[in-house]
Amino acid sequence: MRRSLYTVGAVLVVAAAAAAPATAAESQSAASLSVLHGVPDLTVDVYVNGALTLDDFAPGTLAGPLSLPAGSYQLAITAADAPDASAPVIGPVDVSLAAGGNYTATANLDAAGTPTANFYTNDVSAVEAGKSRLTVRHVAAAPAVDVLAGGAPIVPNLSNPGEATLTTDPGTVSAAVAAAGTTQPVIGPADLTLAEGTSTIVYAWGSLEAGNLALATQVIDGLHSSPGSVPGGQSGLAAQDDDAGAAMGIGAAALALLGGAIAVSRRRTARV
Repeated sequence: MRRSLYTVGAVLVVAAAAAAPATAAESQSAASLSVLHGVPDLTVDVYVNGALTLDDFAPGTLAGPLSLPAGSYQLAITAADAPDASAPVIGPVDVSLAAGGNYTATANLDAAGTPTANFYTNDVSAVEAGKSRLTVRHVAAAPAVDVLAGGAPIVPNLSNPGEATLTTDPGTVSAAVAAAGTTQPVIGPADLTLAEGTSTIVYAWGSLEAGNLALATQVIDGLHSSPGSVPGGQSGLAAQDDDAGAAMGIGAAALALLGGAIAVSRRRTARV
């Protein structure tokens, strides 16, 4: 039984991000960092450079984006209400943020079910006019999957913590995902709406064995290639599914149903 999407409206402030509006120069020199909590049954606190940034951060929540000056940061994830960052359950993780960069850090399970973290660079380059960008990221304790469209795989053998990116026509599409090498869906068919000039990132998180696989969706807007657009706007959504097999990046299956040219690229993700 599918649960409805809910908006996560957490815009976070750390010491480096003051409440005063940023100037244009400051905006260009800043980086955007979102954080996804993808470890089931574990409420945590998140520290950035030793400062408590996310308090009682619940599983399935996508928070941010934080606007941070470019530079190096240390992220530590602790048990909820820990007195400080000295005893993290995940990390500490050192990350480097470039000026104008857009990133997502995930606390999640690896394929074997061990808590870990991953750090992704989000593509905020302009999207071809009249198109939409879609990325699927596998951060679940589950085997490799195939993303299906019309019953045929279009993204085969996607493993934790990998990702696949596609460019497609905008619209609402129906998609499904199956275990690698099979065509029997473990999630879907399900609808996903892709808007023109946006980048939609779908995360599969949770545990297949524990029966709590789920989806989280991140949308970065403002990527139109027409003059005057400003890339990098971002909103966060999270979704959960009670089906034990649900959560394998349904969005990536959209492409074949749209009938447009499909460009699939794979990027190796920095594992942290």
